[in-house]
Amino acid sequence: MTSPFRQDLLADRVALVTGASSGLGRHFAQVLAAHGAAVACCARRRDKLAETVDTIAAAGGQALAVEMDVTDRDSVADAFETADRAFGQVTLLINNAGLASTDRAIDLDSAVWDGMMATNLTGAWTVAQRAARDMVAAGRPGVIVNVASVLGLRQAGGVLPYAVSKAGLVQMTKALALEWARHRIRVNAIAPGYIETDLNREFLEGEGGQALMKRIPQRRFGKPGDLDGALLLLASDASDFMTGEVVAVDGGHLVNTL
Repeated sequence: MTSPFRQDLLADRVALVTGASSGLGRHFAQVLAAHGAAVACCARRRDKLAETVDTIAAAGGQALAVEMDVTDRDSVADAFETADRAFGQVTLLINNAGLASTDRAIDLDSAVWDGMMATNLTGAWTVAQRAARDMVAAGRPGVIVNVASVLGLRQAGGVLPYAVSKAGLVQMTKALALEWARHRIRVNAIAPGYIETDLNREFLEGEGGQALMKRIPQRRFGKPGDLDGALLLLASDASDFMTGEVVAVDGGHLVNTL
């Protein structure tokens, strides 16, 4: 993986990435490892995690597959303990695990709402709290990067529970940054716009996606690599005086009020 950033940028970091079995989580884990971090790749699907780890290892990076369900506190605790035994203290958390839906609010089943809040918001809180407790107990500074969304900052139809959960994650980012700054723990967020992945590519290439593209000033959807700059900025000492920030990477979507 070629990059304009120093390959040793994160050489002293032990990172834990949730939702690392596919999509953006897998990409984030690969980017962190390519820049020197030892990465605990966490998700529920161990077979898919193995693919992430194998890809990182083939590129010369350090990674470990760790089964984790962010909605289960015991599972979260086990994952942190496994990462600690393998690599040492986790000092960098990428809180990426999440679910999405496209149900209209009037038709939305309560189980969908509950499941999305449990994963996208409560799960993110559970993992962040565990990371922070370990950092404070060890007396070490740390970094938490929450993966929010532009849909937590603006409105769209058919995404109510997802948007609400991401708006909550934005507020949680700011509240934790305020509380944990005294412990030298920085908490920031990335708010991606529409990023093309295997999960949404068919939709984005279709009629609905092409109509959506017209609302993006740059007139294109993002690629996972478009998030690398924000990720490495927030994960590294380059952002040492930043906390409580939400960095949008969206091709200008948020500045378009149409």
